[in-house]
Amino acid sequence: MREHSISLGSVSSGSDFVAAAARLAPLPTAVVHPCDAPSLSAALVARDRGLIDPVLVGPAARMHAVAAAAGLDLAGVRLESVAHSHAAAAAAVDLVRRAEVRALMKGSLHTDELMAEVVRKDAGLRTARRLSHVFVMLVPSYDRPLLVTDGAVNIDPTLEDKVDIVQNAIDLAHALGIATPRVAILSAVETVTSKLRSTIDAASLCKMADRGQITGGVLDGPLAFDNAVSPEAARTKGIESAVAGRADILVAPDLESGNILAKQLEYFAAARAGGVVLGGRVPIILSSRSDSLESRVLSCAVAVLLAHAQATPGV
Repeated sequence: MREHSISLGSVSSGSDFVAAAARLAPLPTAVVHPCDAPSLSAALVARDRGLIDPVLVGPAARMHAVAAAAGLDLAGVRLESVAHSHAAAAAAVDLVRRAEVRALMKGSLHTDELMAEVVRKDAGLRTARRLSHVFVMLVPSYDRPLLVTDGAVNIDPTLEDKVDIVQNAIDLAHALGIATPRVAILSAVETVTSKLRSTIDAASLCKMADRGQITGGVLDGPLAFDNAVSPEAARTKGIESAVAGRADILVAPDLESGNILAKQLEYFAAARAGGVVLGGRVPIILSSRSDSLESRVLSCAVAVLLAHAQATPGV
């Protein structure tokens, strides 16, 4: 029998995350409309690596056809057959409500279609927290995992939204073994000015952390990207900070900048990336259609570690 508790210690690579997650019980996961080869393959590979126990939710005939064309074996996998992608999203959310699964994994349907079901007021998956997305980036030139938020869910977050976005990212960092994450609130400059709302938000978030409205991490901002990740850049600009030059979490001003930053790290800096939506009752593995198999498996591992931490007080 595999362990149900784990001390992550210093986890620094994708293989570390996958290995740590694989030592836990597989996470029952509804895979929503896996009707193309990449999403169906990822679910089965994650199962084979001991990360998830998938329930495939979608048109059965179509899923079998995809499996046959890709040479995949669905023997022993639970299928919940529904007519189309919208019905798959609704059925998957219902599986969460009935406590039959503890995570959702996006298949080949559009993100908006899945999230519309998740955020419905009568769906029962929302909490007092705002939902937000975190990219877990493993950048070869950076000496620690880098969490980037929010580049997928909140388009133009308010200050109140950013409180939850930051807290969600801190909670994920804890689940990944980062005891006191350093949180850089990003802007284009390091000084506070009324001409840039992001600098006002950054200063406010830092003061809110001082007053206990955000807990579990060390915040600083506004910081430009170079000052957040480069000790040399921070020294050159005379920034003395516990965060500058060694951030664990980068909080982007809005979805556009967060998404661009994460994809630049992936495509120009050879970063390996996983991603998860948190703030709801269960983790949501929100893969892009262009994501590699490795990225999808890493996202599953992150979701497993998060779900385990949420279910284990004190972890």
